[in-house]
Amino acid sequence: MNTQLSPKSWRSLLLPKKKAEEANYSASQWRLMMVKLMKHKLARISIAVLAFMYIVALFGNFIAPQGLDSYDSVNLNSRPSKIHWVDTEGKFHWKPFVYGTKSERDPETLRKLFVEDTSKIYEVQFFVSGTPYKFLGLIPSNLHLFGVEEPGRLFLFGTDGMGRDLFSRVVLGSQVSLTIPLVGVGISFFLGLLIGGISGYFGGMIDAVIQRIIEIIRSFPTLPLWMALSAAIPARVPMVQMFLYITIIMAFIEWTGLARVVRSKFISLKSEDYIMAARISGVSSMRIIAVHMVPGFLSYLVVSMTLAIPSMIIGETAMSFLGLGIRSPAASWGVLLQEAQQFENVALYPWKLIPLVFVVITVLAFNFFGDGLRDAADPYK
Repeated sequence: MNTQLSPKSWRSLLLPKKKAEEANYSASQWRLMMVKLMKHKLARISIAVLAFMYIVALFGNFIAPQGLDSYDSVNLNSRPSKIHWVDTEGKFHWKPFVYGTKSERDPETLRKLFVEDTSKIYEVQFFVSGTPYKFLGLIPSNLHLFGVEEPGRLFLFGTDGMGRDLFSRVVLGSQVSLTIPLVGVGISFFLGLLIGGISGYFGGMIDAVIQRIIEIIRSFPTLPLWMALSAAIPARVPMVQMFLYITIIMAFIEWTGLARVVRSKFISLKSEDYIMAARISGVSSMRIIAVHMVPGFLSYLVVSMTLAIPSMIIGETAMSFLGLGIRSPAASWGVLLQEAQQFENVALYPWKLIPLVFVVITVLAFNFFGDGLRDAADPYK
């Protein structure tokens, strides 16, 4: 049997590879970055996780069975509900269901316990009516993704010390905990790029003054600075204003690091030949900065922004956890973790640590995504 390939067959095998190489050479840097990023397995997984998180946050009022103001004075510190498909008699149900609950006293500790009442079955239903809200903040609605008929109760993550559904508060709290970092990073990115660019490009007395201001800000310990800035916020302000204030505080603290990096990049770039040529040609300073200098390290700035978001999430969580940020009855993941300050709560009601799981997953996802972007920032390697 003749296994040799003809020259035409060899050309047909090598042609796709040659075309792929030519496409890579002619592709833009952003296109090459995207291709390399998609080859990073952890980055792909992180993108999917973050996309899921933000979709849940966007449609949080619809997904959450209850609102932030919903209380249940009977089911205080109730454990997470168990979803069943088979009842105690071994009968299979096509729809998932939960049993009713009844309270008992532990004979030794006298602590109130919630146990399943198997004589009452409540099927889990989808697209049910519940707490009124505004869909996407615009359209009045009371439709929720799932729930059970009254007087049944469905607590996927249990309840807190005031009988509020922890799953609903985690979902609604994600709207704050996932949005503040993006807005805060956006503001700090603008401040860092603007102030750092001015400092590095013009130099001289302007550079000296800006660097001294940065050193003063960075010399303050983080926690006392948070406390000082948060003390300026009135105790009873609307949620929207509190959101704005916390975002400004986070941005005010975080911009200095990026400004230092931008300054060093500008100092190294402004002596390059093409920058000198632009100056001699009479190009304005703002055009030189925006068109010739910033695109030279824009990929680094994108990576820096992505890696700054986890620190913003941790910062907002820490501020709310310590009572310096968002305050109850509003919800963020940091607010939900306030009850975990007491060891007794953690020991007796471990489900109150569930918000911490979402903080960890989100921070890791952003870090892995940032690592993938950092590897893809130089697509020619």
